[in-house]
Amino acid sequence: MAQRQFLPANERQKERAYSPAVKVTGGTTIYLAGYGAFQDDAGKSYAGDFDAQVRLSFERMRDTLGKAGGTLDDIVTMTVFITDMANGTRFTHLRKEFFKEGRYPASALIGIKELARPEMMIEIQAIAAID
Repeated sequence: MAQRQFLPANERQKERAYSPAVKVTGGTTIYLAGYGAFQDDAGKSYAGDFDAQVRLSFERMRDTLGKAGGTLDDIVTMTVFITDMANGTRFTHLRKEFFKEGRYPASALIGIKELARPEMMIEIQAIAAID
């Protein structure tokens, strides 16, 4: 059974919705590929809509984790790539919609020039620990 200990966050870490570290013992580890969402499954484009791309990325991660027997709450760390660092604070606010306060994954936010598709504004890679 995976046990998680979320180290207490300082005020800045709480504001940015991440934990300084998450200690995991036991359980099974799931390594998630990078998730982006420039369009939905029906082909609707989300080019230029950062909020929609973030939300759809998390929804896709939720679906994948469900197939593996987990949930978003099982994510212990994530690496977030964004093409415009001006969206960094917005991302941290959106992330709060998907995680319980005080149980945020550890995280890195990295600004990059471009992603696999020109329409992509964000890509999230994560590691989860499940029971």
